[in-house]
Amino acid sequence: MISVGMSTTCVYPFAVEHAFRIARLAGFDSMEIMVTNDPITQDAEKLREISARYELPIVTIHAPVLLLTTFVWGRDPQVKLEKSGELAAAVGADSVVVHPPFRWQSGYAQNFERIVRQTAKNWDVEVAVENMFPWTVRGKSMKAYAPSPDPLDLDVDHMTLDFSHASLSGRDSLEMAMAMGPKLRHIHLCDGATSAADGAILDEHLLPGEGTQPVAETLQYLAQTGWDGNVVAEVNVRQEKDEAYRLEKLVQTVAFAREHLSQEHATRDPLAAGRDDLPLKIRQARRHEKKAAKPAR
Repeated sequence: MISVGMSTTCVYPFAVEHAFRIARLAGFDSMEIMVTNDPITQDAEKLREISARYELPIVTIHAPVLLLTTFVWGRDPQVKLEKSGELAAAVGADSVVVHPPFRWQSGYAQNFERIVRQTAKNWDVEVAVENMFPWTVRGKSMKAYAPSPDPLDLDVDHMTLDFSHASLSGRDSLEMAMAMGPKLRHIHLCDGATSAADGAILDEHLLPGEGTQPVAETLQYLAQTGWDGNVVAEVNVRQEKDEAYRLEKLVQTVAFAREHLSQEHATRDPLAAGRDDLPLKIRQARRHEKKAAKPAR
């Protein structure tokens, strides 16, 4: 059965354990870890502990390739990818998600396909290159990725399809999934309604069904063709101030996936007495974040 997981980015910058907790309550099967400045996202032992505690396996590690993770594991993008592969192997994940190189990473870009294959071989994981999108700066399109933001233009073995990124690129996700064929191994479940051609500059990561991408049709197509990759929610609910509302949106997301993958869905019970006080977990996480944010004296 296709695993329906949740990315820790859904509730970033909340703590990793908080992400696992809400994912379990929402009824997800598994987790994707976005490697960030949070040391826990880089610590295989702690990740394994949290994964076991919440009975949610980690299926994917997302390499620290965002601008906000520029200094995570140094500045060398090849080192970042290699360490992501090492972390994936250590936590039992079967894949690593990575973006195409930025244009200014010229040496990495020239050797990207070779580096991806070598990392996959070294750590026995699938390195799935994600579809990105054109950047718009002051109304003009800028070539941010090299040689292309589209993995279909690259000589790579495994790919990730992100619906929000497809929308910003002005692409049809179902057509992309079909074109990727057996190389498609990972789905970032979300939606989008705008494109860079319309002047949009940010990928929306809407809940599936709230945008204009054929998300339902793509999931149905994958289920009907016997696809066996991972579907991972990467929706933007972190800005919601009400935790119950945030949970409700995540429940809707996993229910959408179950419906169109023809799977049954039910939210999960708390693990044990004393662990079901979600508001307490939230307060503890916020206190920790405030404490960590205080400047040292």
